[in-house]
Amino acid sequence: MARTSTKGGKKRSSGRKTASRKTSTRTARTTRKATGRKYGAKAKSKVGQTMKEYKRGELTSGRGAKVKGRKQAVAIGLSKARKAGAKVPARGGRGKKKT
Repeated sequence: MARTSTKGGKKRSSGRKTASRKTSTRTARTTRKATGRKYGAKAKSKVGQTMKEYKRGELTSGRGAKVKGRKQAVAIGLSKARKAGAKVPARGGRGKKKT
């Protein structure tokens, strides 16, 4: 960016020139599809119950170890909600579980 200084009422530039940026205008905007809620009320209650267990220090992982991380506690709650048949999106980043 060119710096200007005013000395005696005249503007001076520092000699630097900036590259002119091209501004593109979008003609077609992307529209989002209304999908509704991602998580159902049942999922909310399951995660809530699990978080209460976590806060009391009673939540354990599948191997029986105490859960120490908040994110892991939420993941366990979502897993419980899925097993209960609540409206929860599929697990991300992994393939489907084989049964």
